[in-house]
Amino acid sequence: MHPQGILFDLDGVLYNAGQPITGAAQTVAWVREQRIPHLFVTNTTSRPRSALVEKLAQFGIGTEESRICTPAIAAVSWLQSQPRGDVTLFVRPTARIDFQGLALLPDNAEEGASYVVVGDLGDAWDYRTLNRAFRLLHHNPAATLVALGMTRYWLSPDGVSLDVAPFVVALEHATGRKAVVLGKPAQPFFEAAVRELGLSAAETVMIGDDVKADVGGAQAAGLQGVLVKTGKFHPKDLAGDVHPDGVIDSIADLPAWWDR
Repeated sequence: MHPQGILFDLDGVLYNAGQPITGAAQTVAWVREQRIPHLFVTNTTSRPRSALVEKLAQFGIGTEESRICTPAIAAVSWLQSQPRGDVTLFVRPTARIDFQGLALLPDNAEEGASYVVVGDLGDAWDYRTLNRAFRLLHHNPAATLVALGMTRYWLSPDGVSLDVAPFVVALEHATGRKAVVLGKPAQPFFEAAVRELGLSAAETVMIGDDVKADVGGAQAAGLQGVLVKTGKFHPKDLAGDVHPDGVIDSIADLPAWWDR
């Protein structure tokens, strides 16, 4: 089925760290001219949606917060649907704005949490911080570990860097419980984005640079997945067990792929 709507990853697809990818703004403009339903979906948990809108604007891509789907927004929606309980956040200070309205424990708490939310802390991760997350889970066997996506690594300005998944896996192993994943590659995250577009999964294509989280996750949810050779792409991605529905050199080549 020819896709009718598009989900765009951000980092590695429209920009790399602080630099726009050539042709990204023109491609998004083309999508709008063609009136193709689209959303921007990202596992970024280091900044709120408002900051992402500002960043895209710097690259000549205008959009609204409502067109950006993040794990933080999905997590807040999920937490509000669950039995009430205290929440502990392991996210960067700039990202906390998206969690307003939740019952949050102090940052030094080591017990009392019903939900332990883990995002990308970057350089703020250390033994004490990871161990505090473990203690919060250990002291309450009923506490839920919530992962803001399961991205393994990302391309930072100084090279590839660990993302949230390795720290979540460490906590899963130490506690013997599985995380609730609210972000790529979790199927509910893609399903929520497709519902927002008003399309079916089969009518939607995900454009990403992560062969597992973006392409594999999308395909598992019934979407098509197109891999771009920018961002974290590596040639070995094409030799694995995930087979993209399309591979393009960069987002600038999307219009030609779409017409084909």
